[in-house]
Amino acid sequence: MAEVNKSMTMGEILDIDMGIAEILLEAGMHCVGCPAHAMEPLEDGAAMHGINADELVAEINKYLASK
Repeated sequence: MAEVNKSMTMGEILDIDMGIAEILLEAGMHCVGCPAHAMEPLEDGAAMHGINADELVAEINKYLASK
């Protein structure tokens, strides 16, 4: 099973499973499709949007574990 961490880039995370995009969008990270965003660590993007990166990582990993 794949797992993500907050130091991974958005591009790396979305390469694991495009279904994660829905989780990111629901969390308020609407710049998922931005080319520059693909190179940014999840932790940095979450901080820019006022989102707790640890909670987001937990939600993404829960989604991946359910597959």
